Amino acid sequence: MFPRRPPVGLAAWLLVGAAATGRAGARGGGLLALLANQCRFVTGLRVRRAQQIAQLYGRLYSESSRRILLGRLWRRLRGRPGHASALMAALAGVFAWDEERIQEEELQRSIDEMKRLEEMSSMFRGSGVDHHPPEPKSQTERDEDSGGKEQPWEMVMDKKHFKLWRRPITGTPLYQYRVFGTYTDVTPRQFFNVQLDTEYRKKWDALVIKLEVIERDVVSGSEVLHWVTHFPYPMYSRDYVYVRRYSVDEENNVMVLVSRAVEHPSVPESPEFVRVRSYESQMVIRPHRSFDENGFDYLLTYSDNPQTVFPRYCVSWMVSSGMPDFLEKLHMATLKAKNMEIKVKDYISSKPLEVGSEAKATTPSSERKSEGSCGPARIEYA
Repeated sequence: MFPRRPPVGLAAWLLVGAAATGRAGARGGGLLALLANQCRFVTGLRVRRAQQIAQLYGRLYSESSRRILLGRLWRRLRGRPGHASALMAALAGVFAWDEERIQEEELQRSIDEMKRLEEMSSMFRGSGVDHHPPEPKSQTERDEDSGGKEQPWEMVMDKKHFKLWRRPITGTPLYQYRVFGTYTDVTPRQFFNVQLDTEYRKKWDALVIKLEVIERDVVSGSEVLHWVTHFPYPMYSRDYVYVRRYSVDEENNVMVLVSRAVEHPSVPESPEFVRVRSYESQMVIRPHRSFDENGFDYLLTYSDNPQTVFPRYCVSWMVSSGMPDFLEKLHMATLKAKNMEIKVKDYISSKPLEVGSEAKATTPSSERKSEGSCGPARIEYA
């Protein structure tokens, strides 16, 4: 079980006790009071200065200029724990998209992984395979010494239409997981849309406590989401703040969804949940024929640090059993949407910024619409 945090009032209670004990010596009590007053003064002064800076930049610079400035400050301070997040929160709560948006290179890497597996498709035929076969390596990877090499993939589950591997993440007690699977009774479009539709997931995933889009980036179409999910009793619920981006390439008949954890100033850590700060997920879908015909292969690569105190083998068991269960729930939700004609937003036909207006979109001020015209231009359903 994740250890409970001490109540906020405990620190105050300890200070009161120390003050009471020090009453026997007036000098000790006076020093303690002086120190407390000094801390309050310095903290208040820094907060006021941050507010004044934010107001000054708000008058002098446009919103796009402020974002460039904050991006530069973020790059300088991101290596200093606590400083960057506090600065971003103070300066009008602006998210540094220049640093955190998912780039084209990240999407392409996931697609390349799928291509490599397709080139070695013979590994998915027959039985008795217990390890992931060697993958083609770049010249840089070949030049690295043995201490920097990634661990080989180990087969965890081998079924007809579902295969699961894992490998240790170097320098950590965690595993990275990889799933290769096939579905033949739903279309790629339906499966992809059900994954992206946050409102529909609240209905079919009973573990979801909260799931909402916080902000969108007009440049890349990336979105920041806040997701709170139940964990097995008696563990605390976990919450994730992550950025995601999807891409659909109809010419090359492939679609990809990439997500990873980020920090966002508008979603501070809550004492009610355990914040998961290490999380990555990449899914690539390859239709057998087209986006609207049944049948496709998918590749899911996943890792996170749930911050539990359980041994490594317990966490591995939970993930290894939970991932197939989640994918089956996702599959059943897609079937339900297909057979019962539940409306699911079509993210393939709509541009990323057209999928809804419930979240703040990051756009230059000249491109902002009036409040009366904030709805999507077109929404289609699958």
